[in-house]
Amino acid sequence: MTATLQTSLAALRSDDEARLADPIAMEVFSNRLLSITEDMGNTLVRSSFSTNIKERKDCSVALFDGAGRLVCQASHVPLHLGSLMGSVTAVLKACPVARMRDGDAFICNDPYLAGGTHMPDISIVTPVFIDGALRFFAANIGHHSDVGGSVPGSISGTARSIFEEGLRIPVIRIVRAGELDEDLLNLVSQNSREAEERSLDLKVQIATNERGKRLLLALSLQMGLAAMTGAIDDLLAYTARRLRNRIRDMQDGQASCIAWLDDDGLGGDPVPIQANVTVQGERLILDFSGSAPQARGAMNVAESALLATCYYAVKTLLDPELLPNSGMFACVEVSAPPGSIVNPAYPAPVGARSITCNKVARALFGAFAQLLPAERAMASSQDVVPVIIFSGQRRRDDGTFVYLESMGGGAGARHDGDGMDGVHVHITNTSNLPAEALENEYALLVDEYALVEDSGGAGRHRGGLGIARQISATRDGIVFSARSDGHRAGAPGLFGGCDGRTARLRRNPGTAHEEELSSKISNLELRAGDSVRLETPGGGGFGSPAERELKALAQDIRSGKCSRSAAERDYGTERVTQALALVH
Repeated sequence: MTATLQTSLAALRSDDEARLADPIAMEVFSNRLLSITEDMGNTLVRSSFSTNIKERKDCSVALFDGAGRLVCQASHVPLHLGSLMGSVTAVLKACPVARMRDGDAFICNDPYLAGGTHMPDISIVTPVFIDGALRFFAANIGHHSDVGGSVPGSISGTARSIFEEGLRIPVIRIVRAGELDEDLLNLVSQNSREAEERSLDLKVQIATNERGKRLLLALSLQMGLAAMTGAIDDLLAYTARRLRNRIRDMQDGQASCIAWLDDDGLGGDPVPIQANVTVQGERLILDFSGSAPQARGAMNVAESALLATCYYAVKTLLDPELLPNSGMFACVEVSAPPGSIVNPAYPAPVGARSITCNKVARALFGAFAQLLPAERAMASSQDVVPVIIFSGQRRRDDGTFVYLESMGGGAGARHDGDGMDGVHVHITNTSNLPAEALENEYALLVDEYALVEDSGGAGRHRGGLGIARQISATRDGIVFSARSDGHRAGAPGLFGGCDGRTARLRRNPGTAHEEELSSKISNLELRAGDSVRLETPGGGGFGSPAERELKALAQDIRSGKCSRSAAERDYGTERVTQALALVH
């Protein structure tokens, strides 16, 4: 870093107003930190062995200071912020700084013991010492395709306690002064159905933090430790002030919204998630009173996951360019009733928490829509993280596999455009597994991968389309599980827009043996030739369908996104005729 920039950063610290006076220095330093997390993220993805990390990028990285404050998070999976924050806090609580040594690394995953969100997300936290003192933590998280438990993939909506969801790992030192604890690594790995894959990916996670550690040390040498730590204080103060300004710009008031889960994982009636948003000056209060009691099944949300979802929603709605650090947390208060689905009591299962987190986001977006200008509102998206899991013998009989994939769906429409088709929404942000990689690795065949016609809600702007993924087993004994939602009610439209279409899960569709499956099916055994088809929900529409431009309506029909019969139902036969006449 140049001497000029160091001088600028020093000037920012002279007083609170001066800290906000040099946005150029702030931006340069922030991007320097982001470059470190991006480097760590690339290392993690490119070096991993499981398809879930190397292909789908179901992982995240972050940097924290020695006090456990989030300094920078890479743009990966918003929900993982919960596990990253929780794990660093848990490490500081479990191991006093005086007992940490240069070269140590810690492993953990448990939601009740170590700030995790569910068991497959394993965190590695590495303390970074500079000049003999703890100054930073490098942290990363990887979603491992299996960590034991009652079902392959370790996630079942029907789990009744956390003990069915895999190996519980409290904070444990896995590297001591540079020496890897091979016995501990073996213990963790052998509690997975894919032991070698777990061992290799965990070693990559450890190495990823070492990469971040070296980059932090280099930055410290370049700009000086005092300047670096001071710049971090400035960065956090700037972020906090900027968010307070956004909240202050809103009118004081209170709004509530309820989102619904299909069930609590074990069937029954729909389950309410209520978000109550209060604006008081520069304070934002998010309260979840009115939400359902904790679920019997695995739909519960641990504290760290709830906080991550709330911070995501606030950042997205109030200031998408807000820097991802602990400055975001200073003026946001979050509370939830003990023993509720968003604040469960031990040992409630939490494996399918991402579905509920997306419904938390739906409720928050709905409440904020009442407090923000219409141009900043958005219709509901699919607001689910549907996951399909297959396991069995590999295609070449060279071992077993556990294949897990979370799928996208339709995003909600906005005041100025249609919702995106076939994307992850809200707190997840992973890639798909390409059909070629899937079929090469596993005893599976992709029959169809397409957008679902007519799934987006009609409106002045149309909701995004859901995804159809149909996969066949190529040998007997393949075991299938799924966790999904949105099978009972579609994503609500906004300001007169229509709801998106619901999800569907079927076995052997289009045959004499077609069977509708539960949205939370577990351990279904498939024979060679059996297929499973999941169609994810579409997004809600925005504004009255009568206001949709004829050219856009014609394009929807011509491109196959909307059938003519559905268009006539939602937009009217006369408007459809007029729209199609435009393209001749």
